[in-house]
Amino acid sequence: MAAVIFREHATLDGHIIAEICLNSERTLNALSQEMIQLINPQLDQWLENPKVVALILDSAGEKAFCAGGDVVGAYHLIQAEEFDAIDDYFANEYRLDYRLQTFPKPILCWASGYVMGGGLGLMNGCSHRVVTETSRLAMPEIAIGLFPDVGASFFLNKLPAEIGYFLALTGSQVPAKDACWLGLADYMLKSEQHDVVLDRLKSGIWNQGDNHGVLSQVLAELSQQVEDDFAQAETPVQNNQTIMKQLLQDDSIPNFVSRLNALKTEDPWLLKARKNVVDGSPLSLYVIQEQLKRSQHADLREVFLMEMQLAAKCCRLGEFAEGVRALLVDKDKSPKWRYDSVEKVDMSVVASYFQSPWEHNPLADL
Repeated sequence: MAAVIFREHATLDGHIIAEICLNSERTLNALSQEMIQLINPQLDQWLENPKVVALILDSAGEKAFCAGGDVVGAYHLIQAEEFDAIDDYFANEYRLDYRLQTFPKPILCWASGYVMGGGLGLMNGCSHRVVTETSRLAMPEIAIGLFPDVGASFFLNKLPAEIGYFLALTGSQVPAKDACWLGLADYMLKSEQHDVVLDRLKSGIWNQGDNHGVLSQVLAELSQQVEDDFAQAETPVQNNQTIMKQLLQDDSIPNFVSRLNALKTEDPWLLKARKNVVDGSPLSLYVIQEQLKRSQHADLREVFLMEMQLAAKCCRLGEFAEGVRALLVDKDKSPKWRYDSVEKVDMSVVASYFQSPWEHNPLADL
């Protein structure tokens, strides 16, 4: 079974809508090295083919567009101390994300179901991002001792300050209506409209000077048709913006954690945020704080260079491997974090995450 299925759909006016379908339903379409190696040469071909006017990036199954990178694969490479191989994986993943961000032809990302970690990196790189009633976006790296990567230093810093910070620290999930409100997605459609979108694109009039506009018009018209369906959709991010501000009223991680623990609430979204922080890596909270500070004014290339360095250090310093082991390999859900509370975290260890493990960054030529 192919890890990625490529299709070409003929338009009525003689052009091609190209489709990239992630095809690993069993792993919730986690982005593997094999997938990345298949997608890149196909992008080359479609870029050079003047008949290809737009791309669709979607996935098999209904549960997830892409639930993240292949962190279990990364774990096994760490155990074997194959750090060059793991650097290759992260470098290739980030190169693909950067390529999507800068690809000249329009790309529609159909982001239904879970869109987490590496999935959000793919989605965020696309020019037209569609969410549905089942979409749940998150950067849940706190749970595995990692940090929000795949360009998140860039797109989380573009959100209202307390929201990007809160989502990074807590791994909280963002539903469709909030995703559009935040600018993490562009259009809300119903999941059953997937084939309708394709049919409309096939009957479009292409290569008249604005292919992005053709795609925008189709999505805008179809989203207007289902506006009423989303009128009562949940908006936990918008509802809790004031609380997030209060929780993050200063720069202190211990203060944030104690306020979150003391919060009197029955809101399930906030209760889940609390659980994520309680169960997550205390060290990661500080690494994430420093990551977002350092990347506040960075451009996209600078962000990927910094994240590449951070990912490499995470793979070498133990916390990430322990998080993946506990959550996804042994599944005992009892990680033995380096520190058992935020008060005990050594800031010199945090600083060491921001020191390069090599002379030349693998993404230096980005």
